[in-house]
Amino acid sequence: MERDIYEEDHEAFRDLVKDFVKRHVTNEAMEKWDAAGEIDRDTMLAAGEAGLIGLSVPEEFGGAGMLQDYRFRTIVMEEVIAAGAGSLAGAFGIQDDLAVPYLVHMGTQEQKEKWLPRMATGEVLGALAMTDPGAGSDLRGIKTNAKKVDGGYILNGAKTFISSGTTADVVVTFVKTGEGNRPDAFSLLLVEKGMEGFDQGKKLRKMGFHGWDTAELSFTDVFVPEENLISGKEGQGFIQLMLNLPLERLSIGVAAAAAAQAALDWTVAYTKDREAFGERIADFQNTRFRLADMSATTEAMWAYIDRALLAYKDGRLSAEDAAKVKFWATEREWEVLDMGVQLHGGYGYIMEYPIARAFTDARVHRIYGGTNEIMRDLVGRQIVGKR
Repeated sequence: MERDIYEEDHEAFRDLVKDFVKRHVTNEAMEKWDAAGEIDRDTMLAAGEAGLIGLSVPEEFGGAGMLQDYRFRTIVMEEVIAAGAGSLAGAFGIQDDLAVPYLVHMGTQEQKEKWLPRMATGEVLGALAMTDPGAGSDLRGIKTNAKKVDGGYILNGAKTFISSGTTADVVVTFVKTGEGNRPDAFSLLLVEKGMEGFDQGKKLRKMGFHGWDTAELSFTDVFVPEENLISGKEGQGFIQLMLNLPLERLSIGVAAAAAAQAALDWTVAYTKDREAFGERIADFQNTRFRLADMSATTEAMWAYIDRALLAYKDGRLSAEDAAKVKFWATEREWEVLDMGVQLHGGYGYIMEYPIARAFTDARVHRIYGGTNEIMRDLVGRQIVGKR
């Protein structure tokens, strides 16, 4: 079934994205990103100039003002992931889906004016730091704390698994500013690269997304001025995180569908071209069965994702809805990618083939943004009602 979610302006934007991909997302570029363990700043600046990042930044601050119409971001992910550049798609997502929205929705006017114009261009890159070592998905279990002092806060602690953590110029950081673990005991601070005591140096080696940096951050008596408190109000951090989690989880679901679509397309092309026992692999009955499964699953994913995109656009995507999208889509993604690798045979295990990179990239989709087990529990509680 053909998707009908996009309008004329979306397809015009797709042409722009395809042009960027053709010019900047080459095999040589991807090899460079993998070797460096991060996306180079020139590529991010080029993306800003082309309008591929900053989509969620309001027009008054130099962006496209498309925060609620996530179809534009979906097109970026579709085309970049189709080119085999999952790491680049991830770096774009951190900027537009995790860092920028906190400033757009919750930042003070001064914070917006200081950061958003440069985030729209790629001059400033952002990140979101929620997870403490040992805390995982238990956000209320964090130990990273900020003590109020004259003019600001003294921040101590550590964060781990922080995507874009080494390249980020500003990190939206979830910290304890009160006692206990009540929602009002937490706040969000903007921690800037170069602040004394802020160390972004430990880049983590990962199974996948080799071209996208993930870091462990440490904070040792870091002074953060009070003007860097998101919204200017203490004790709002937990609620602020909850407000943006539906977008984060929707974005993971979209990435999963885009990866499944790419895997299907790569596998169809490979099986039509590859021969064994004097026949195309595509002519074997088992191959046709598997391709049929992959195709049907991918179409179902897009039907679900497209419905969620429209719900988000209209302000109707609840936390539970987004959790369903996240866990269901990422598990279907894994099934499709696994079939794709199998149909590639030994070449599916070779990293020069995009299916292999996508396979290792996809594993974290069921972990970050809240593990799929946590997602199921969230949905289950909503269904039965927790006492």
